[in-house]
Amino acid sequence: MKYPLTIAAIALAALMPPAEAAALRDSGDPLASARWSEMQKAFLAGAPVLFDPRIKVIAPSTAENPMQVPVTVDATALPGVVEVVVFADFNPIVQVLRFFPESAPAFLGFRVKLQQSTPVRAAARTADGVWHVGGTWVNTVGGGCTAPSAAGGSKEWQQRLNEVSGRQWSEGPNAGRVRLRIVHPMDTGLVAGTPAFFLEEINFADAAGQRLMRVQTYEPVSENPVFTLNRGVADGALEASGRDNNGNAFKTRIAQ
Repeated sequence: MKYPLTIAAIALAALMPPAEAAALRDSGDPLASARWSEMQKAFLAGAPVLFDPRIKVIAPSTAENPMQVPVTVDATALPGVVEVVVFADFNPIVQVLRFFPESAPAFLGFRVKLQQSTPVRAAARTADGVWHVGGTWVNTVGGGCTAPSAAGGSKEWQQRLNEVSGRQWSEGPNAGRVRLRIVHPMDTGLVAGTPAFFLEEINFADAAGQRLMRVQTYEPVSENPVFTLNRGVADGALEASGRDNNGNAFKTRIAQ
């Protein structure tokens, strides 16, 4: 299905380099996925869609470990982003996560489990209701979603569940960057005898309580997830809190 460009998008295309303008106008899937129409209906149905080169999905072209595939979504070149959804076309559980950049830039790094080679996409919704889509193909040997977590073989994982470590950088080239690691098995429920057990929501806020970003996570996020975001101008401590689908909660404070 083709959607007409909005007036704002037409004006933007006129200011962009020819190659990027062509990508913005193109309503066909640049990744040539057989499941794109299903993805569009599932996540973007009823709204205008633009394949937009400003939505960067950075991942290895070949991932040697399908259980820990590093992905970075950078939508900071697109103004007015209110929501970003990340999904992998050929995963058995397609939706990876959603994040809502409230006071922070639209940037998030994380790791994902992939069952097979697939496009990994990010769709960023702006306030006018338009979804701007970017993505990349990741080739992998597969099996990441149906392999048991390493925590499943450990007797100590329950004692360390939701143990949090974090760091933020206040100076240098990484100033404003925040990294958070949470001990959690992130079980997909696709391993026999192991129910789905995963983090559902993570909130980042500054010391005054103003929320920087809300992240909704799903089963394909990798075990012991690590999240990287940019808070912009670093100013004081950062608080992170969240919960999993069994109601286990965590809360931590990351000093500057």
